[in-house]
Amino acid sequence: MTGRKVVGVNVRKVEGHKLVTGAPAFTDDIEMQGMLYGKILPSPHAHARIKRIDTRKAKALAGVHAVLTYKDVPRVPHTTAGQAWPEPSPYDTYLLDSKVRFVGDRVAAVAAESRAIAEKALRLIEVDYEVLPAVIDMELAMAPGAAVIHDEPDSTKIYDRSHNIAGYILREIGSVEQGFRESDFVVEREFRTHRQQHTPLEPHITICWLDPNGRLVIRTSSQVPYHTRRQVGQILQIPVSSIHVIKPRMGGGFGGKQEMLLEDICGALTLASRRPVKMEFTREEEFYMARSRHPQRLRMKMGVKRDGTVLASQLTVLATTGAYGSHSTTVQGNTGSKVLPLYRAPHMRFECHVVYTNAPVAGAFRGYGCPQGFFAQETLVDEIACELGMDPLDFHRMNVIRLGDTDLLSAQLGEGKEGLPRVVRSCGLPQCMESAARAIGWAQKRKKFPSGHSHLRRGVGMACTMQGSGIAGVDWASAFLKMNEDGSFYLQVGASDVGAGADTVLSQIAAETLGVTLDKVIITSGDTDITPFDVGAYASSTTIISGGAVKKAAGKVRAQVLEVASRMLDAPVDQLDCANNEVFTTCACRKAVSMTDLAMQAMYKEKFQIMDGASHFNTDSPPPFCATFAEVEVDTETGQVHVLHLASAVDPGTAINPMQAEGQVEGAVAQGLGYALTEELVLDADGRPLNPNFLDYKMFGFQDMPKLTTILIETDEPLGPYGAKSISEVPINGPAPAIANAIFHAVGIRIRKLPIRPEDVLRALHAERPANLDEEAMFAL
Repeated sequence: MTGRKVVGVNVRKVEGHKLVTGAPAFTDDIEMQGMLYGKILPSPHAHARIKRIDTRKAKALAGVHAVLTYKDVPRVPHTTAGQAWPEPSPYDTYLLDSKVRFVGDRVAAVAAESRAIAEKALRLIEVDYEVLPAVIDMELAMAPGAAVIHDEPDSTKIYDRSHNIAGYILREIGSVEQGFRESDFVVEREFRTHRQQHTPLEPHITICWLDPNGRLVIRTSSQVPYHTRRQVGQILQIPVSSIHVIKPRMGGGFGGKQEMLLEDICGALTLASRRPVKMEFTREEEFYMARSRHPQRLRMKMGVKRDGTVLASQLTVLATTGAYGSHSTTVQGNTGSKVLPLYRAPHMRFECHVVYTNAPVAGAFRGYGCPQGFFAQETLVDEIACELGMDPLDFHRMNVIRLGDTDLLSAQLGEGKEGLPRVVRSCGLPQCMESAARAIGWAQKRKKFPSGHSHLRRGVGMACTMQGSGIAGVDWASAFLKMNEDGSFYLQVGASDVGAGADTVLSQIAAETLGVTLDKVIITSGDTDITPFDVGAYASSTTIISGGAVKKAAGKVRAQVLEVASRMLDAPVDQLDCANNEVFTTCACRKAVSMTDLAMQAMYKEKFQIMDGASHFNTDSPPPFCATFAEVEVDTETGQVHVLHLASAVDPGTAINPMQAEGQVEGAVAQGLGYALTEELVLDADGRPLNPNFLDYKMFGFQDMPKLTTILIETDEPLGPYGAKSISEVPINGPAPAIANAIFHAVGIRIRKLPIRPEDVLRALHAERPANLDEEAMFAL
């Protein structure tokens, strides 16, 4: 970091003033003359065919300008997943269809002059359904005789539609059977995870209109504006050149907006009405008509030697994608590829069935399959360590991946250039473990807890996790820079700032490379007419991929700046440098020229504009690492679990903006706490959501948060701009297993399902502890 002026510095967000003063920034912060309001008629049934649909009364209602059903729109199979083409997800979704597959599925859509009129029009649509048997339980989806959810012949890329299997994965390194035979101990356990909803402050919202040239303009809260443009063109059967997508500020995404959920139907209503149309999910609709985390059933099996060395690791997963296969195999692929390689086992096997059910659709969510996998793996590892009489920290020290290791499994699961395994070129995990252990007081508290005979028992637990930085060989981005007369630079990037500060980080990278202060970089992002291509904000790719493009482009522009300065200062380029908004000679007789004077020279005397662009992608996905340590207090009379302290130590490579990086860690931890203890979207037996509101869906609020300790362990990643890799996802993976392990340390019970509710703790306590056993004997169990 020596000598850096902007990178590694806690600068304010470049859009901070606009946000804190309430200036127009978000999708909804515009008013358009003649704007209509769109609404979707949701299915009341989990599985049904539309036998008859009559929209005449709705169309006749004053103020209604468009009513659409499956009869009025093109039938184009597609995926709503915002992924690079060709998308790996099944093409099993339609703009509107004659069959509905979950409660909340689209039946019809209207556009009217007010929300009230639109809602009244929905009530006037007459629909006769043929209700079909619904498959809600993922474990019954593949059973003989189960209703086939996708029996339509035109859907494609479905693994086995007759058995409701959206996707299947099987990969193996070495031979796990050989590894288990060579092991002294083999332990196998089953784990269950659940639906978690993203709950962004800003729900999904889209506003569409036709510009004076008849082009469809889509202003939308999206993580993937370029993918959205391509997919809308495909679905509505209009050229991409006729679509302009604008992504304003976003009020959170967390993966839920790596999805095209409103843009297509809003665009269709605009084309039908020839008027601007706004569509926005209510909070209730956001819960079940948007996306959620994939529920999984995981069976984890590990073989170890007596000294604790891991020889074999096997993970078998059954997951449900809900009614449609958005992100179905890619999320579950991560459950294997990002989780199993944390340990240096020579034998690994991962198998996964992803099944359809008549439930709300799952999709991308921060962590992207890793929170489920790490809950299983890290809980099992803790159990193995305790059975061996080892400190779990010592077990991790012995077995975790380290600098210079290769990860063969990730390459088999589609990570990286084909045939090239992931190589760990930077790794701060050992330091992360030691720093977080000290912060939590691990050595003292492992010996001290549990103690006494109070009904309040304390314990500490730990977990180690990793993630990736972009999708190797797939994600790529472009950036463009041009110099203005006053020595400032316009930076144009297709990247989407979802609220995490990407615009600031990318501006810092540009400013550092160009040798100017941050205020001299004016960034424009996420506009398909103005900015160059970017796959979007997902897979923790923005800093390393988009930032790599910015650094390359800035390097080209810097070279042009130095060429002009060389002529102005009569000095060779190799004796020039840029800093503090000027170019200067590095020799003893210092001469300098300001960026302003240099820009005027180039534009008005040499008659050219200094500008250039670049594209960037990586063939590897450098893993960030995290060690999470939790201290909990368990009330053995009520089962209540209070998290007292949670310490997270993260290796993000170089933290371009340390304050923002810490904020990302703490935000991920808050979501991880909810995933561990309180958050679950609950369905009844008919697939209807029971708690689609903030009263009954319990999230951690400010008053619920424990003491947080956040530690950044910086390393130097060769593939990242200025040594950076990712940080925003990896901290969400650790809280659930760390808390589960701390509960075991406190009261001696293993909880293998999420969320961990008080009744689960009480039930396990009563099952494990005969009434006549005292506390010390109970813990010995």
